[in-house]
Amino acid sequence: MAHIELKGINKAFGTHTALKDLSFEIADGEFFVLLGETGAGKTTTLRLIAGLEKPTGGQIFIDGEDVADWGAAERDVALVLQQYSLYPRYTVRENLEFPLKARIRQPAEIKERVARVARTLRIEHLLDRKTDRLSGGEMQRVSIGRAIVRKPRVFLMDEPLSALDAKLREALRTELKNLQMNLGATFLFVTHDQIEAMSMGDKIGVLNNGQLVQSGTPHEIYRNPVNTFVARAVGSPPMNLFSGKLSGCEAIADEGYRLPFGAAFGPSAEGQRLTFGIRPEDLFLESGAPAEARVHGVENHGVEKIVTLRTGNHFLQATVPAQMDLAIEEAVRFSWNPDKVVLFDGGSGKSLRHVG
Repeated sequence: MAHIELKGINKAFGTHTALKDLSFEIADGEFFVLLGETGAGKTTTLRLIAGLEKPTGGQIFIDGEDVADWGAAERDVALVLQQYSLYPRYTVRENLEFPLKARIRQPAEIKERVARVARTLRIEHLLDRKTDRLSGGEMQRVSIGRAIVRKPRVFLMDEPLSALDAKLREALRTELKNLQMNLGATFLFVTHDQIEAMSMGDKIGVLNNGQLVQSGTPHEIYRNPVNTFVARAVGSPPMNLFSGKLSGCEAIADEGYRLPFGAAFGPSAEGQRLTFGIRPEDLFLESGAPAEARVHGVENHGVEKIVTLRTGNHFLQATVPAQMDLAIEEAVRFSWNPDKVVLFDGGSGKSLRHVG
């Protein structure tokens, strides 16, 4: 497999700058997820690593070699797309054999590789079926199989699950992660779906407007977002954010409610404009709590409920046990876990305090 490193990558299309000073590393055998909204630069990054585009500036290293000027065929990477790149008139077997025929002379080796990949992806029963007779999930398995059968150094995946229904996406997330672990392969997977990123990635890079905002493990990014953009982008529901200031050991929200903050943050933060961040699971509904709100909405998710609270014109969300009965417009009291609060600068949105 391979170690990948991007150093100071810039990419412009005419007057539009798609990537700005992009730098990150992917360790050998790591599952790295690049998370960002449409237009953030995810696909451009993949195409640069694959050799389908050339950077305007910067370096791309694969196993220590600068490949920025290499052609796509020289890099030995496999690209799996959202749209299945299969030959509809070929059978599954013929589609899997196709990338091998130009590389391998021995028919027995081709047959053995195809059989092994078909077993791994559980598509043995489909080998003699034409690909235009397959379901979406089956076609995506074959598309992934075409990449695996080559034994490339790097797997690049451009939102390969986004066109599938929710249940199939969930199943293939697990299968794809297990496949990567069994292969010991280096994966770069791009997605706009933060659930995919959190559930699959060893590391996540959050991309916004062509710039890497934060990189780290799912836990690091979830618990320690570097700014309010990451706080909103990662987490379902996202982190609650509200404006206010510190006064001693209390957070005073603009809406007027006060919540305990634990130990004082320090004199530098006293009285300044701040944004407070708290995850929904760290917001508690309980009688006698210091702040009051009205129930604005309740979503039942089986094992838990997601409750939307209204305080003035501001909304917060809390996760509560499924057995808790709540009615719309019911008055409730809430508090939080002060040890899980993240402070952000009220102007720049940058984190001032990271928690574990």
